[in-house]
Amino acid sequence: MANPTAIETLRTQLEGERASLQRQLDDLRAAGDNSLSFDENFADSGQVAAEQGESRLLAASLTDQLQEVERALAKLADGSYGQCETCGQEIAEARLEAMPATRYCINHA
Repeated sequence: MANPTAIETLRTQLEGERASLQRQLDDLRAAGDNSLSFDENFADSGQVAAEQGESRLLAASLTDQLQEVERALAKLADGSYGQCETCGQEIAEARLEAMPATRYCINHA
């Protein structure tokens, strides 16, 4: 992907996504499980436990997404951005626009 304007647009998009994901993770961590604490005599303790589990799953998903964005930004820095990690071919610009953190071409997705 040689188009410098497109590269800068994607870099800006990735940096914005990184900031958004980090903010969401920070908000989850700030709330912590304390916001879902309960008295052991509380009748809906199962519901509270389920909500705590959902929060942990959300945090894990956000962390995975953040790692993908960080990986894409590192590839932009080292010049390997836009190359499929499986075959080494260039990833189509339309695919990168739709999924800036993608690591694979459409054939290896």
